[in-house]
Amino acid sequence: MTGALRAVLMRDLKLAFRAGGGAGLGVVFFLALIAVVPFAVGPDLPLLARIGPALVWLGALLATLLNLDRIFSADREDGSLDLLLLSPAPLELIATAKGIAHWLATGLPLVIAAPILGVMLGVEPKALLALSLTLLIGTPALTFLGLIGAALAAMLPRGGLLVAVLILPLTIPVLIFGAAATSAAVTGPMSFGVPIRLLAAISLAALVAGPVAAAAAIRQLRD
Repeated sequence: MTGALRAVLMRDLKLAFRAGGGAGLGVVFFLALIAVVPFAVGPDLPLLARIGPALVWLGALLATLLNLDRIFSADREDGSLDLLLLSPAPLELIATAKGIAHWLATGLPLVIAAPILGVMLGVEPKALLALSLTLLIGTPALTFLGLIGAALAAMLPRGGLLVAVLILPLTIPVLIFGAAATSAAVTGPMSFGVPIRLLAAISLAALVAGPVAAAAAIRQLRD
């Protein structure tokens, strides 16, 4: 069973990078979004510091949504989803492996690029590590909540457009506490510990509930 899950993880990673998306597309989109904002609002560093946390998390959400619908729909199109359903490994664990692969290809590069984003937004060097930490803890929640919408979209005709509609309401708490933690790290004076703990709790809950709900949606709609 462990070998099957490792195979799913490695296969999805290879497909993500071969398709020209994954890390490259997400990071480029993320950086492009942050880069154009100063041109729109002007060289006002205090203003950028105030809106920076919201921009970081908005960019992370949009970058995560870029190829979220392909997590299960690509398997449905080539017939491999039927093989996954027949696999002895539980579908919940397979969904977990696919979610980890998506995060490694999309979320982790955003965490690595966070210091560059911080410099572009005028974040002090001492706060760059905390900025990366908020994304490291919070972006898994975006991915594993997104598994639910990806599963529903894969089973419905033209379901790709539904992913954003289905996922956005679920991500509101992640955006709230993620932006609050980032703002506390960058500008203060709010405590950094409270929002980062709540953000970690949401990520842990999404790690458990996301694959279970995605597997249940696939089984229900497949039948």
